[in-house]
Amino acid sequence: MLILYNYSGKKILILGMGLTGISCINFFLKKGITPKIIDESAHPIYLKTIPKKIKYHVGNLKKTWILESDIIVISPGISSNKPILKQAKKLGINVISDIELFSREVTVPIIAITGTNGKSTVATIVKKIAKRAGYNVSLCGNIGYPVLDTLEKKFNLHVIEISSFQLEHTFCLKPKIAVILNITHDHINRYPNGFKEYKKIKLSIYKQAEICINNNFNILDIPIKTSKQWISFGSIKSDYYILHHKNNTFLCNKGKKIINTNQMLLYGQHNYQNILAVLAIADSMTFPRSHTMDIIRTFSGLPHRLQIINTHKGICCINDSKSTNVSSVKAALTCLRSKGTIWLLLGGDKKNANFHVLKKYLKNMKVRIYCFGKDGIYLSKIYSKKSIYTPTLKQAVSLISKKVVSGDTVLLSPGCSSLDQFPNFEERGNQFIQFVRDLI
Repeated sequence: MLILYNYSGKKILILGMGLTGISCINFFLKKGITPKIIDESAHPIYLKTIPKKIKYHVGNLKKTWILESDIIVISPGISSNKPILKQAKKLGINVISDIELFSREVTVPIIAITGTNGKSTVATIVKKIAKRAGYNVSLCGNIGYPVLDTLEKKFNLHVIEISSFQLEHTFCLKPKIAVILNITHDHINRYPNGFKEYKKIKLSIYKQAEICINNNFNILDIPIKTSKQWISFGSIKSDYYILHHKNNTFLCNKGKKIINTNQMLLYGQHNYQNILAVLAIADSMTFPRSHTMDIIRTFSGLPHRLQIINTHKGICCINDSKSTNVSSVKAALTCLRSKGTIWLLLGGDKKNANFHVLKKYLKNMKVRIYCFGKDGIYLSKIYSKKSIYTPTLKQAVSLISKKVVSGDTVLLSPGCSSLDQFPNFEERGNQFIQFVRDLI
């Protein structure tokens, strides 16, 4: 049963003036409510799009506005562990996400997808299958539209990519299907209680779901089972699993082979796990299997995810800028098919992650590591025998361009946040592509 929320007479404050914040302003204005908005940046890029009647403050979190609020809608990039926000919570001020606002209003089914890695890939494939199956489907949340922008459109299904930052302040989400692709160490700098807290927030996506899909391969993801419908993927004992047989790899469901991975454009163990999750979602939604297979066979991946951008003179250059944690670097290294030297570009803000675990992967590889950015010096000391430090990504690519030869692979898989030197991972990837074209 949908509960109607009345925001009339409430003092509403929005934190963050990005696309999420703008969508929140529009949401409240349509309800006849005029919120205030704050951004910590002195020059937020969407400032000029703010309606004239909206009061705003930039440059810091204005304490008086925060403490006088009834409801604070917080953008995912802002940590609620800031002292002023902790104080607000103690005073009983309601701190929520845009996903929470959306969850209170939505009336059509939701497929909610989270995980440390693979969210965008899985959500995009599921959206394509749903569209092929005849749904008017939105792709929203951490990808595509801000969720609030979808409410007045005539969608009959929502595929939502949700980050842990969004789940922190989401309480009323009731998805038809909830999926956790994997949980590995990431964003530990955001959570005072470390990985345990991060995992707990991820698992909260199952709380009110109708169908729960979990990864048995990643043992950290297995939640305490309830009476809900549970579907597993990953390990050989799961409902959906990978079978290696006579030099072939198959994706299977309950003893039946579904597809030989040779028929897919995606490759690598991490992508096979992602496709298992896609199959579990599609079958749970009873999408025609023929539509599902058409999309799986032809999907070639998203930009900045192991994207081959250059093969000039036998040199393969790969843009994996979406790699923002250690697990994604491991996935990239595992599926490389390089006969020559791997020139690995590693660096940015490591977010307190443990990069020592990569040593065993790199030990027997013919690899040279170029470490750049905020934590570049730290990373270069971990791999001192194989690494070089440069302040910037461009300098690293420039040095590599003078040494790389036919048969080599240049891999940007930074394993770190991009925000120390770039607005986002997309811009980091785009600049890498341009450096490669100019220098290699």
